[in-house]
Amino acid sequence: MRSLDLQVDVTEAAGLGETAHVALTVTVPDEVPPDPVVCFGKPGGGYARGYYTEDLPGPAQGAQATWHAQRGWVFVSVDHLGVGGSSQHDPERLAYTPVVAASQAAEADVLQKLAAGTLVEGLAKVEHPLTIGLGQSMGGCLTIVQQGRYHGYDGIGVLGYSALHTHPPTAPGTAPIVTPWVPRDVKPSEGIFTNGPALADAGPGESNAAAMAWGFHFDDVDPAVVARDLDDFPARHGDVPPWGSATVPATVALWCLAPGAVLAEAAAVRSPVLVALGERDVLADPRGEPRAYESARSVDLFVCPRMGHMHNFAGTRELFWRRIETWAAWVRAVRDDARGAGGGT
Repeated sequence: MRSLDLQVDVTEAAGLGETAHVALTVTVPDEVPPDPVVCFGKPGGGYARGYYTEDLPGPAQGAQATWHAQRGWVFVSVDHLGVGGSSQHDPERLAYTPVVAASQAAEADVLQKLAAGTLVEGLAKVEHPLTIGLGQSMGGCLTIVQQGRYHGYDGIGVLGYSALHTHPPTAPGTAPIVTPWVPRDVKPSEGIFTNGPALADAGPGESNAAAMAWGFHFDDVDPAVVARDLDDFPARHGDVPPWGSATVPATVALWCLAPGAVLAEAAAVRSPVLVALGERDVLADPRGEPRAYESARSVDLFVCPRMGHMHNFAGTRELFWRRIETWAAWVRAVRDDARGAGGGT
């Protein structure tokens, strides 16, 4: 198994009028099977591609990219524009359109080089892969938007994000978190919040990062790990862990929390969808989620036990990954059936 760090120029695709690049890590198996899965994993807000590539601390072991690569997948971990190793820009300019266009262009470049056999030395050509898009939290939001606009994946896994209403829970008996709902036609700095009265009623209260800890990490995660992950989130006092990002695309990060923020794109997704979450997570109505994907060929729902919102820290992380793997086998069956019938994704 090998890993390769890349930077792909996406200046033209991003359309920001300045140089832009997307950073990715490609993890490949020692031997690539015929027609393998090529999976693109996108992290949540405050996290970077290390969320997939690092063996994260917690009551279990293993990195998701490594786990899948050991089973024959090519796993591509992606930093959004304005995140981690990707180029930094005015966070308010990073709305859905430039961020997903940049990711789409970078991923197309990776697929082209895989097909040509030029991405990784000694790696056989990967000409007809099964393509999967995975996104956790904000990455799930952006995966929905990317698929709803470009339809490039054979299937998408939306992990810990709701197309209906994403909202972080708090421990029983504690005050709820009230997040600003920013309409997607305005910038956050304009101060237009559709739930302004609720924000005023909530007052300053406890910091969101502290209040989020109960929903982000299950009880078996060491409190020291929780503190390392969430203390002064996302800047983390300038001591950013290898899975974190001190920067976020601010406009996307706020837009994605408003109820129904990506319903137009979710309704346009035609491929199979996996909605997967932890026992404690941010989906307000998990079992209502299939309603959002009205054009999808199928919508699967999986709630993983003993898991918080940050799935890859959990003691049950491997169970979560196995569910993704078995769902990918279903996506392959759907794709092959569509090809046999002369249909598309």
